[in-house]
Amino acid sequence: MIKYNPKDWFGLIFEFHKSDTLRKLIYVIVIYAIFTTSVVYIELHYFHFESSLTIHSLVGFIIGLLLVFRTNTAYDRWWEGRKLLGTLVNTSRNLALKMNNLLPVKDTTNKSFYSIMISNYCYSLKNHLRDHNNLDEIENTTDFKKEKNQNKAHLPNAIMNEIFKKNKELYDQKLISGELYITIDNETKIFTEIIGACERIKKTPIPYSYNIFIKKFIFVYTLTLPFSMTSTLFYYWTVPICVFILYILASLELLAEEIENPFGTDPNDLPVDDICYNIKKNIQEILI
Repeated sequence: MIKYNPKDWFGLIFEFHKSDTLRKLIYVIVIYAIFTTSVVYIELHYFHFESSLTIHSLVGFIIGLLLVFRTNTAYDRWWEGRKLLGTLVNTSRNLALKMNNLLPVKDTTNKSFYSIMISNYCYSLKNHLRDHNNLDEIENTTDFKKEKNQNKAHLPNAIMNEIFKKNKELYDQKLISGELYITIDNETKIFTEIIGACERIKKTPIPYSYNIFIKKFIFVYTLTLPFSMTSTLFYYWTVPICVFILYILASLELLAEEIENPFGTDPNDLPVDDICYNIKKNIQEILI
C-alpha cells in the first residue's frame, strides 16, 4: 500500500508512480488520440458527420452512474477487507493476552507455542489469499513442523487445527477450567471466520456480464464521441477533450479493478505484510 500525506495537495497532483493510471493507459491514449485526430481531419476536409452531442451527454450521465456504482462496490470490498484485518489484529492480541494471564508464569513452552502459532496463522492467511505458501515466514514448534504441512492446500486450517488441539490439551491437563476453555475456544474460532470472510471477497469478483458490459459501454461511447464533438464546432479541440474523457472513464474502471481484491500486492492494496509483522511483534511482546 502506498503511504502518503493526504494534505500535500500540490505534491500529489504532480506525483507519478507505477500504479498511476496514466502509465497504464499511455499507449491506449496515444492510439485514441491518433484516431480522434483522424476523425477530425476527415470531418473538416472530406466528409461531414451529421450527429448531435446531446445523445452523448445523456449517455455520459448513464456511464457516470454506472462507474459510481462500480467504484463504490470496489471500495466497499476494500474497506471490508481492512475491517477484517483489523479484527485479525484484535483477535490475535486478545488470545495472546488471555493465554499470557491464564497460563502459569513459568510455562514458557505453551506461551512460546501460542506466540509462534498465532503469528504463523497470520502469515499463512496472507499467503493463502495470494495463492502461494511462503514457508520462510513460518516457524516450527515442538508440535508443528512446517515441512510436514508444506503441501497442504489450506495451510491456515492446518495451523489453526494445532491451536485447537493445544486448547484441548490445556483443558485435559487441568491448566484451564471448562469455562475458560469455552472462552478461549470462542476466541479461536474467530480466526477461521476471518479467513472465510476474506476468501469470500477474493473469490467473488464482480459478475462477469456486468464487468464486460461496462467496458463495452465505455469503448463504444469514447469511440463515437469524436464524431459528435467535431460536428458541434469543437474542431481540433476535440482531440484533447476526448482523450481527457477517455482517461477519466478508463481510470475509474482500472482503479475499481485494482482495489476489488484488496489482499494482493498492487500499490493500492491493503498493507497486509505490515499488519502481519505488527501482529507478530505485538504477540512476542505480550507472551514473554
